[in-house]
Amino acid sequence: MDEENRVLMWTGNIEGTTEAPSQPPQSIQSPPTQDQPSAQQASSSVASPIPEAERRQLTVRFCDLVESTKLASQLDPEDLREVVRAHQKTCTAVIARYDGHVAQLLGDGLLIYFGYPQAHEDDAQRAVRAGLGMLAAMGDLNQGLQQTKGIQLAIRVGVHTGLVVVGAMGGGGRQEQLALGETPNLASRIQGLAASNTVAISEASYRLVQGYFDCEALGAHVLRGVAEPLHVYRVLQESGARGRLDVAVTRGLTPLVGREAEVTLLRERWEQAKAGQGQVVLLSGDAGIGKSRLVQIRSLPYFENTALFPVTDLFQRLLRCHAEDTLEEKVGKLEQMLSQYRLPIEETVPGESWTHGGL
Repeated sequence: MDEENRVLMWTGNIEGTTEAPSQPPQSIQSPPTQDQPSAQQASSSVASPIPEAERRQLTVRFCDLVESTKLASQLDPEDLREVVRAHQKTCTAVIARYDGHVAQLLGDGLLIYFGYPQAHEDDAQRAVRAGLGMLAAMGDLNQGLQQTKGIQLAIRVGVHTGLVVVGAMGGGGRQEQLALGETPNLASRIQGLAASNTVAISEASYRLVQGYFDCEALGAHVLRGVAEPLHVYRVLQESGARGRLDVAVTRGLTPLVGREAEVTLLRERWEQAKAGQGQVVLLSGDAGIGKSRLVQIRSLPYFENTALFPVTDLFQRLLRCHAEDTLEEKVGKLEQMLSQYRLPIEETVPGESWTHGGL
């Protein structure tokens, strides 16, 4: 640290720097032959150097098993290894869906980066969605563990967003891509504040996901070594918002101006489509003129491999289905809605279909 208490980092060669030799004067060369490529061809084949470290904003998520010491005393070491591997496999499958990066497997814990090596505009959302997805996946895993080993696993998830310097660390044939700074430490501390089987996030992450999730304030916590109290929130569930306009609706949208002709055209085409005449509408224009206000797409990049996701998502929202609802509860909501439209339940809800997945 310098005299102003600013952190400094050396990014040069650890073994010492050497002056680059001066280049000899260039001379006129004869045209290249087939056996001797030109200098331009040779230089194009050399890959661009990878930066040693990068300064980035990351959303870091730390996940840990609850009461792992007690679990180790209950199981044989080989059984414990099998359980931990099953836990890690379940969690990493969810992380991969949201394009997260598993930086470290810390025994029974996982350190995950969202925003490195690939950055997305919604990395904080991805981290929280992955946390909720892991809780749901752990429920399925626990069903099998209860039957085979008589145990139940519980996890805690902590999320924080902030600046880091990320790059290769280590040596001697062992290197890891690690993020240095306060952010990973705070994510770990927030994980320690979370209750069993919950996702806790910092205020910095909360500001980025506000409106997309229903959250409960857990108050300010004074952490040793941290100058300011840290406000923490518990994520309860997804709010159902799929885009920034959905979030803005709760606060009130400004009225459309000068779009009467476009809105009228869309309504006319919609009436024709309802009458059985298929229609296709192309909406184009410069950024910021209001295209998203006219057409809202209900798809998400995390479900690009899920067939008909916009349709199934529409039914989920119309029926007000939640991830924790049982199959019978979902069927009951569907039957109740169909009854409102006087549709025959026996024909529209075949009983056998629910044994093969259904909703």
